[in-house]
Amino acid sequence: MNDTTPYLWMPPPELVAASNLTAFLRVTGHKDYEDLAAQAEADPAWLMGQVFRFCDVRFYRNYDKVLDVSDGQAWARWCVGGTTNIVLNCLDKHRDTPRWDQTFLVWEGEDKSQRRSLSYRQFDHDVRRLAQGLHDHGIGRGDVVAIYMPNLPETFVAFFAILKLGAIVMPLFSGFGPAPIQTRLNHAEAKAVITADWTWRRGARAPLKSVLDVALEAAPTVKRVIVTRRDGHAIDTPMQNGRDLWWDEFVASGNPDIATAEMRAEDPAILLYTSGTTGEPKGCVWTHIGFIGSMVTRDMIICGDFKSSDRFFFFSDMGWMVGAMCACIPSFAGGSLLIAEGTPDYPDTGRFWRLIAEHRVTYLGVSPTIVRSLMRYGREIETYDLSSLRITASGGEAWTAAPWLWFFEHVCKKKIPIINISGGTEVGGCIFTGTPNHPMNPGSFSRPALGVGVDIVDLSGQRVPDGTVGELVLRHSSIGLTKSLWKADARYIESYWSTLPGLWVHGDFAMRGEDGLFYILGRSDDTIKISGKRTGPSELEGILVATGKLAEAAVIGIPHPVKGSAIVCACVPMPGVAGDRSLAAELSSALVAAMGTSYRPETILFVDDLPRTRNLKIMRRVLRAVIENKDPGDLSALANPEAIDRLREKLAAM
Repeated sequence: MNDTTPYLWMPPPELVAASNLTAFLRVTGHKDYEDLAAQAEADPAWLMGQVFRFCDVRFYRNYDKVLDVSDGQAWARWCVGGTTNIVLNCLDKHRDTPRWDQTFLVWEGEDKSQRRSLSYRQFDHDVRRLAQGLHDHGIGRGDVVAIYMPNLPETFVAFFAILKLGAIVMPLFSGFGPAPIQTRLNHAEAKAVITADWTWRRGARAPLKSVLDVALEAAPTVKRVIVTRRDGHAIDTPMQNGRDLWWDEFVASGNPDIATAEMRAEDPAILLYTSGTTGEPKGCVWTHIGFIGSMVTRDMIICGDFKSSDRFFFFSDMGWMVGAMCACIPSFAGGSLLIAEGTPDYPDTGRFWRLIAEHRVTYLGVSPTIVRSLMRYGREIETYDLSSLRITASGGEAWTAAPWLWFFEHVCKKKIPIINISGGTEVGGCIFTGTPNHPMNPGSFSRPALGVGVDIVDLSGQRVPDGTVGELVLRHSSIGLTKSLWKADARYIESYWSTLPGLWVHGDFAMRGEDGLFYILGRSDDTIKISGKRTGPSELEGILVATGKLAEAAVIGIPHPVKGSAIVCACVPMPGVAGDRSLAAELSSALVAAMGTSYRPETILFVDDLPRTRNLKIMRRVLRAVIENKDPGDLSALANPEAIDRLREKLAAM
C-alpha cells in the first residue's frame, strides 16, 4: 500500500488507544492487526480460545478441544465436549451484579407516546415466565419454536425464553404472508409459534394472527400458538380452542424459577431461513457457541468496539439476522438496546433521527438501503442532535459512494467511523469487518475478519492481485458457519463447497484496493459481462445515483448477441423528478461518460420501488427474470411483491 494514499477518515489516536481491539492486541501480545491476523489464520483454534478468555464467554463445562476438523472443513466441530447456552452468556451472567438493575431494553411504538423500558432484572423475569409456560405446555430441548412478531419487547423476551429451554428459535419476517410462513413451519417441523394479534404499520393496524391462521391450515406440526395483545386487549382475534393461548394468560400460573438448559456448545440455537435462487429457502443453523463466538464477541465487541456503556439501535425486523444481533450483542456486553415498531420515516420523515437523538443512541446500525431512503428527505437531519453517537455500523449490502458520503457527512459529521461489516446468514458472523483502528474510504472494509480464512480468487481458485476483482471465498471453516443446512446436507455441500473444491464460495465479488482496504462489489451471479469485461452492478448503480436525480437504481444484464450482455436499468426517481425521456437521456449519458460507449443502456425503466428482501437487499435476479419473462424462483423472502406486479404492468405497456 502506498503510504501517501489519501483516506477520507483517519482514526484519532485517542479512539485507537481506547478501543477493544487495541486491548485485545495487548493481551495477545501482537503489535498490530496484521500480526494478530497471521496467527489467527494459522491457528483459528488459538484465536477462539483467546476470544473466549478476553470476552469472558461462559461455559457450564469447559471444552476438551476447541476445534476438530477430522471430518473435513465443511463439517468442523467447535468446543468439543463443552456445554453452554446463549442465555447463560447474555442474561444469567449479569444476575447479582450492578448491571442487573440497569436498563437493558427501551421500546417505542409507532405512536411515540407508547414507550416502555425494562431493566435486566425485569426483562429476565419476563423471560423466565414465558420459558416456564412453554415448558409446562410441552416445549423442550430441540423443539423448533417460531417467532412471528413485530418489534415489541415481547419479541425479544420470546427469543431468549425459547433458548433458555434449549429449544430452537426460528425467526420469521413480520411482513410475511401465509405461503412463506407455511413453507418454513413445515420444513422445520415447528412445534409452536409466538405471535401478536396485530401491529401498527404507517398508521394502520396490520394483522398478524389472522395471517398466521391461514398458514396454519396446512402446518400440522404446530400444536401451540401464543398471542400477545398489541394494546392490552383483543380486537377481533379468533382463537382456536386447544391450540391458541393469550400470552398474559399463558404466563400467569406458576413460579418462574426455571433453570437455563445446559446445552452442548454446538447444539442448534437459531434456525434462520435465507432465500434460495431456486427451490425452497435454505435453513441456516446457528449454534449456541457459534453465534456468541463469531458475530457477538470476535466481530462486534473486539473488532467493532461495542462496549457495555453503549446503546445499540439497528432498525430491523427479527426475521433478519440483525434481530439476533440486536438481542445478543448489547445483552452479552451489558449494554442497552433501543427497538422501535413501524418504519423509519413514519409518522414523520425525521422519525429515525429523532429516535437516535431522544434515546441517546451511541452505537447505530444502518443498511445502505435505509440511508438511501432517508436521503430523499434532504437536510432535515440537521435539525436533530446526533451528538450521542460514538460509532456507526453498516451491513446488508454493498455501498455505493453517494449514500456513504451523505451518511459520513450528515450523520458521522466526518468524525466518527462507519464500521462496515459483511458476512451473511450462512456465515453467522463477518467475512470482512471494519474497526476503529483503521482508516476508511467510501464503502470500504478495514480488513478480513479474524481467523475465517478469507481470500479473493479467480475461477481456478488462485489468489488475484490487489486491485483485481475476484470471487470471495473462505479457505477453512469458522465458528459461526451454518452447521450444514436444515435437513439438507447435500444441498449444503453443493451450495458452498463444490464450486471450487475445498473452498467455501460465498457468491460475492470482492477486491483489495490500491488503498489497502477491501471492497465488496455485489453478488457474483449479478455480474454483467460487457464486451468481454466483467462489471459489478454496484459500480454502474453508483454512477446513476451520483447524478442526484435518483433515490435508487438497480442494473442488470440481459443476453446480447454482440456485447454478451445488454444493460437494463430500473430507476426510482427522487421526489419531484420526472421519470421521462429527458431523464433517461441524462442517465444514459452519465454511464457512457464514466464507462464508455459499450455501457450505453439498452433500456431504462422508471419505477416507484424495487423488489427487495425483508432485509432490504435489492433482488436483481428477480428483476432479471421478470424482464426476461422467466421463472423468478423462490420469492418467499420478497418484502414488496407489489413492486413486481407494477414492473410487469410497465413492461406490458411498452
